[in-house]
This record gives sequence, C-alpha cells and structure tokens, in this order.
Amino acid sequence: MNALAATNRNFKHAAKLLGLDSKLEKSLLIPFREIKVECTIPKDDGTLASYVGFRVQHDNARGPMKGGIRYHPEVDPDEVNALAQLMTWKTAVANIPYGGAKGGIGCTPGELSVSELERLTRVFTQKIHDLIGIHTDVPAPDMGTNPQTMAWILDEYSKFHGYSPAVVTGKPVDLGGSLGRDAATGRGVLFATEALLAEYGKSISGQRFVIQGFGNVGSWAAQLISEAGGKVIAISDVTGAVKNSNGLDISKLLKHSKENRGIEGFDGGDSLDPNSLLTEDCDVLIPAALGGVINRENANDIRAKFIIEAANHPTDPEADEILAKKGVLILPDILANSGGVTVSYFEWVQNIQGFMWDENKVNSELKTYMTRGFKDVKEMCKTHNCDLRMGAFSLGVNRVARATVLRGWEA
Repeated sequence: MNALAATNRNFKHAAKLLGLDSKLEKSLLIPFREIKVECTIPKDDGTLASYVGFRVQHDNARGPMKGGIRYHPEVDPDEVNALAQLMTWKTAVANIPYGGAKGGIGCTPGELSVSELERLTRVFTQKIHDLIGIHTDVPAPDMGTNPQTMAWILDEYSKFHGYSPAVVTGKPVDLGGSLGRDAATGRGVLFATEALLAEYGKSISGQRFVIQGFGNVGSWAAQLISEAGGKVIAISDVTGAVKNSNGLDISKLLKHSKENRGIEGFDGGDSLDPNSLLTEDCDVLIPAALGGVINRENANDIRAKFIIEAANHPTDPEADEILAKKGVLILPDILANSGGVTVSYFEWVQNIQGFMWDENKVNSELKTYMTRGFKDVKEMCKTHNCDLRMGAFSLGVNRVARATVLRGWEA
C-alpha cells in the first residue's frame, strides 16, 4: 500500500472515530493549494535544461504551512500530496502552530554541479517567492537538500522581501539556524521511546535495541540511546548490517561509517544479512530508513516488543493488524519522528524574536514537547479505546478540525 493510500485510510478511520461531519472530512482532505512551476537553467556547458518544481500546501487552519523540499528524480505528485497531508497531522500532534506542506524539484542532484544546483534553487525560489513566507509557508530540507539549499532560498527570497531568516528552517547556524537541529529527530526518537517505556515501568537502560538505517536519524538515535544505557545490538544501512549481542560500540561504528562511507566491514561485531535485521531478537525495534519495510511478509517473524517508527510510514497497514494481534506496541511516525519539525519550529521562533537559544534550552524544550505529545496521544487512546497510531491520528485530525470550524469554514 503506498503512502497516500495508507495516510488516507488512517485519516478516514480517525474521522470515523471522531464522528466528523462528512463535508468537513472531505474539505480537510483537499489541499489548500498546489503549485507547479517550470525551472529552466543554463547548465555549466552552456546548454539549457528544464525541470519541474512544485509545492503542495495542504492546510493552514492552525498556522503557516510547513514541510520539506526534496530534490529527487521520482517526485511523484501522489506521494508529495500524502507527505503534505501527513505534515498537517504531525504538526497538530506536536501541538506546534503550523499546517502541512511538501514540495520539491524533479531532478537527480548527484548529476548536477554545485553551481547548477544553486541556479536551480534560485530559479525555483523566484517562481514561488510570493507563495511562501514567514507567515504563509516555511520550507525545510528533505531528501537531496541540505542547509546550503536553505541558505540559497533565504538569500533569493530576501532579494524580494528584505532579510527574512524565518522563511526557511534547517539553515546553517551562521545564518540563523538553531543549535541542536542536526540531532533533533534522533533526540526526539530518544524522548518518545523513554516516554513509551516509562508507561510499562521500563527505561532505556538495559533494553536491547535494533536500528535499521544509519543516516542522520538512525546514527543520532543509536548514539543517544547507547549514552542513555541502552544496548544497541544490531544496525544496518545501505551497505550491510552488523550485530553484536553485547552491544555495539557506537562511537567506533560512527567513525568507521564516516571513513568507509557505510558500516560494512566494521570489526566490532559480526556481519549480518540486512534482510534479517528486522526479525532479530530484541526489545525495541527502530526502523529509521525507508517506508513500507514492515509488511505482511515479515510481520509474523518480528520478535521486538516495541516498534518506534523513526522513518516515515515504515509499517504497512496490513502489518499493523498482524503486529497488534501479537501484542507488539507501535509508536507511530507522526509522533516518534516529530522532533525534527519541533526544533524547526524553535528555529523559526528564534528568528522571529531575533534572539537565539543555547543548545540546552533547545533540548529541554524538545523533551517537554515530545513528552507532552505522548501524554496527549495516550489520553486520546483512552477516550476512543484505540491503539497509539489511531490515538495520534485522531488527536491531530481533531485539532485541525476544531481550528477549521472555529475559523468559520462554511463562510
């Protein structure tokens, strides 16, 4: 099941639980605005190349729209729609004053030079500058984009509107980026895991963790979990997988991964078939890579007691049902990986105030938000007698629906 079908299914289920008016339900699903622009740039060799850029702005009932910009050859409108919608519910669950958006450019960033990427980013910004803004739509990095991309957008946007650091988040620290943003999603995963385990009288310390993915989120989560006393016994990335039942030395693994562009060949553990990683015996499984990795094929073999969804949409709805029967608890992505967008919000707040925080303040505020988000979801679960995923979805949808009705949606 693709991301759009799964998100729509979860939304409809939540709407039914909440007893939403069918007209309101339909109105919440339709995006506020979809933008599609042509971006033509001169390549380094003098030839012209055209790319299609787009932005889906899903909902702005609770505040300006927020979401990533990805540079990827397969930018599928359906997927972008799903991700924009998912951002609407995610920001509502985190209780930050945003709506959802998503966008990107259909291109292969690896085949473009740095100056070509800069020209492309600037042309894209020129085409959408009057449709984004501090109080309208605030982009952020996503697949194939990074703080440098945000710096170019900021510079180009500022030529039209004056210096506006709050128009994008995920910026370099030198241009108003926030301290702690780099580790934010991984640190949020840590706080969310702590909150879930505490419900069952457990703590991170002494639990055995398996993490799929060793990119930004996976590597930070691994580092912070092992610092908190958790035992990370297996990790995989695109190059391979490694296992050590006494716990991997994460700082050594990080060093190895940087030097060798991957974890393959790490000598602090035994190599493992990456396909069997998800079914390793552990207490907590953290998928932090791609979507759809836990499906009906492997759900029956999963031995973890808890699954923390650090990736977007890693568990298929069919797998959800199988795991629920087995009594496996799943902390859904819209709660588990919302640390990134929460610290993006802190960055925006700091930029608007023109007053920057130290890293300790960023991290302690993040902990407050993540812990409160978990409590709010648990309340919803009690009210509607449902699992954590439906608790989170109905919490998010309810907040957006209430804002929409209060603002007078029928007028």
